Amino acid sequence: MPERDQLEVDVLIVGGGPAGLAAAIRLRQLAKEAGKDDLSVMLIEKGGDIGNHGISGAVVDPAGFNDLLPGWRAEAPLESEVTSDAMWYLTAGGKIGVPAAMMPPMMKNAGKFVASLQKLTKWLGGVAEAEGADVFPAFPGQELLWDGDRVIGVRVGDKGVDHNGKPKANYEPGPDLLAKVVILSEGPRGTLAKQAIAKLHLDQGRDPMVYAVGIKEIWQCAPGSVQAGSVIHTFGYPLPNETFGGGFIYGLSGDVLDIGLVTGLDYSDPTTDPHDNFQRYKQHPVIAKMLEGAKLLRYGAKAIPEGGLYAMPQNYADGLLIVGDSAGFLNGMRLKGIHLAVKSGMLAAETAFDAVVADKFDAVTLSAVETRFKESWAYDELKTARNFHQGFKGGLFAGMLNAGLSMYTGGKAFGIKDRLEGEEGYAQMRKITEVAPKAFETRAKIDNVLTFDKLTDVFNSGTMHDEDQVAHLHVADTNICAERCTVEYGNPCQYFCPAQVYEPLFKQNGDGNVDGRLQINFSNCVHCKTCDIMDPYQIITWVPPQGGEGPVYTGM
Repeated sequence: MPERDQLEVDVLIVGGGPAGLAAAIRLRQLAKEAGKDDLSVMLIEKGGDIGNHGISGAVVDPAGFNDLLPGWRAEAPLESEVTSDAMWYLTAGGKIGVPAAMMPPMMKNAGKFVASLQKLTKWLGGVAEAEGADVFPAFPGQELLWDGDRVIGVRVGDKGVDHNGKPKANYEPGPDLLAKVVILSEGPRGTLAKQAIAKLHLDQGRDPMVYAVGIKEIWQCAPGSVQAGSVIHTFGYPLPNETFGGGFIYGLSGDVLDIGLVTGLDYSDPTTDPHDNFQRYKQHPVIAKMLEGAKLLRYGAKAIPEGGLYAMPQNYADGLLIVGDSAGFLNGMRLKGIHLAVKSGMLAAETAFDAVVADKFDAVTLSAVETRFKESWAYDELKTARNFHQGFKGGLFAGMLNAGLSMYTGGKAFGIKDRLEGEEGYAQMRKITEVAPKAFETRAKIDNVLTFDKLTDVFNSGTMHDEDQVAHLHVADTNICAERCTVEYGNPCQYFCPAQVYEPLFKQNGDGNVDGRLQINFSNCVHCKTCDIMDPYQIITWVPPQGGEGPVYTGM
C-alpha cells in the first residue's frame, strides 16, 4: 500500500472561497512587502476547480475588495453595478411594494455590485496564484492533525476507496499537510472547524450558531427582458409568519435572472421543505410572470450562518485561525457576507504573518486576530446587526420591527436589550404530536417547466459523485432514525434535504415496532450541510467526499 506523503508549509488554508483566497492573497502581499518571498502559502479546496462550489446571491459590498485589491473593479468579473432596488411583501396572489422613502437603509444597495460568486472566486484563485500562493483544488481537508491541543496540519482525504472502505486499484492516500498556522475557511458548518470547535470548546459562552438554507436558480430569459443590476428582495409568501426567510431576484448580465429563497433552519413544522418552498415561490403570479419563456440554467443550495456576533466562536487557538462563514462572518440584516469573508481572511493573514515572523504560533499570539477584528469596520457592522435573527422568534413582523428599531439604537433589541440570547435551530422543531404539520399539505405541483422535483434539480446542479466510495454522510445510529425519529418527527430528513439524499424506508408494523432502513443517496448531495445542521438528534455528520466531487455551480 502506498505511503502517505508529508509536506510542510508555513501557512495552510483550507477552503477556496472568498475568505480563504483573500487570506492567501494578503499573506503573499505581506511577504513581498517584507522581503520574505520564501513564505510558503498553500490553499486546498475540495471542489474540482476553484469556484465550483461557490454559490451566493450575490450583491457584493465592495468594502472588503477595496481593502484587499485596490483597483479590483477593473479586473473582477462583476455582472453589473446595482441599478435599482425594490422590496416587496408577497401575499398569496399579489405584492405590496415598499415605497422608496420607507426602504430600510440596510436594504439600499447603491454603490454595490451584482455578481456570481463562482466567477468571483475563480478570478480570486488566479490572483492568489499570481501572488505566489500554491492553490490545489480537488484536495478535501478530511481531518485535523494535532499535537495535544495544538493544530499542526490537515490530512487530505484519500482517493480510490470503495464503499466498504477498502482500497481500489486507483487508490491514492491523501497527504498530511503540516503547517505552522492552519486557517480554516470551509464555508458554513465546516467539517474541520466543527472538529476544532468541539474539541477545544471554542463556542463556550457563545450563542449557538443558527442557520438558514438558500435555494437558488439562474434562468436564461428572453432578450431585453432583464435589467442588469436590478435588485428585488421579498418577504411573506410562501413562508408562514413564524418562519424566518425571504426571497431575492437579481438581474445579471446577458438577460440572466438570479432567483432564490431563504428558509430559516429554526422552523417548528417538521414537514417544512425548503426546496418545495422555493418551487411554490416561483409559482407566485408575480414571479412566474418574470420567468415566462425562460430556461433554467443552474440550481444549487447553501447553508447560511445567521447567528450574528454573539454566535461567532472564538476563531483562534494554538496553530489555528477560523474565518469566513466557518466563523460566522455574515450580516443577516444586510443579506451580505462576501465583503466580511474577505476582511476576515485579511485579518487572519496579517495575524498569521506576524506569528510566522515571530516564530510563535500559540493561542495568545494568534489572539491578535480578535483585536484586529474589534478595531475594524467589520466588527462595527456586525455589532449593529447582532440581534437581527434573534428578533424573528416572535414572527416576521416582530423581527422586522426589531430590525428597524436596531438601526437607531446601535443594534439593541427592541431598543432596550443589548443581547437577545439565541437558541439552537434544530431544537425549535416540534414533534408531530406537538404540532399540526401543514407544510406537506401545500406541496407545489411539478410541471418541469417552472417547477422541478429534487432529482431534476440535482441534475441541474452539475453534481457528480463516484458511487463506489464510503458515503460522506455519516449517521451515527440509524436505530434512532427507525425507532424514534419515525414516530416522533416523521423523518424530517426527507423534507429538509434539498437533494433527496435521505430516503427513509421505514414502516411501523402491527406490534408497534418499526421495520426497514434509511437509504442514503449520497451521490445526490449538493454540499449544502442542511442535514448536519437541522437533524433533530444531531447524529448526522457531513464530511467531504473524494476530492473534486460534488456540484459544479457555473455562474452561480
